[in-house]
Amino acid sequence: METKFDCVVIGAGPAGLSAALNLRQRGKTVLTVSGGESLLAKAEQVDNYLGLPGLTGKAMMECFTDHAVRAGAEIRAGRVGNVMPMSGHFLVNLDGEILEAGTVILACGVSRAKPVPGEADLLGRGVSYCATCDGMLYRGRAVAVWGLCEEAPREANFLAEIGCSVTYIAAKRPPELRDDIVFLAGRIEAVTGSSVVESVRVNGADVSVQGLFILRAATPPDALVPGLALKDGTVVVDAEMATNIPGLFAAGDVRGKPLQVACAVGDGLIAALSAVDYLDRW
Repeated sequence: METKFDCVVIGAGPAGLSAALNLRQRGKTVLTVSGGESLLAKAEQVDNYLGLPGLTGKAMMECFTDHAVRAGAEIRAGRVGNVMPMSGHFLVNLDGEILEAGTVILACGVSRAKPVPGEADLLGRGVSYCATCDGMLYRGRAVAVWGLCEEAPREANFLAEIGCSVTYIAAKRPPELRDDIVFLAGRIEAVTGSSVVESVRVNGADVSVQGLFILRAATPPDALVPGLALKDGTVVVDAEMATNIPGLFAAGDVRGKPLQVACAVGDGLIAALSAVDYLDRW
């Protein structure tokens, strides 16, 4: 399986697919990582996208996806744990597999959840957003999984399979969860520890763990890329969709309002053209 690409696009919504299409039309190799169903796919009807009135969001996403795939874009389901800027390229951790990319486009939507107390302070010191990426570090240890997305039970099961003692925290127990995983109904209220994670607070009670996996539908972009500049929770970009990190671009909802399909598609085009220009200069 190919592990080196001109561009890795994180997100397979309108912005990500637009970027992938335009990269392919300019002869670049591109991998688009899909983290699950986009918000657009849940829309009952979309009437304000020029030329395609009256479509359901799902039908519109099918059109976008088909167009990108026919252009040669590769779409792979998975979760990106982190993106590491290197000298002239990037290393992308996709479900524990390390990919190399000349450029990266963030099109991963918005993370609407506010961080809980202690989350940011202990990120990388026990707090993780990807079980398949970091799970082996906690083999034989007690960990908590806060399940906030449809992939969370699968990742919790993976942790149990590699020897972690897993406590799963969510509103209700998912049916696919392994029988040997402890379930707590509720939510994480805080993460505590002096230098590493020592416990999580659930329903006012502290649960002793050595790791916490927060599995949201969207990971905060600054948790994906160290040093990424944000403003009011969205990625700061210039007119070319370039971030403060050379070779890293952002498109769509991740860069802020207006959260509209037409804006996302246009952003994806601009980010792709900017990525192509960056690649050709290197």
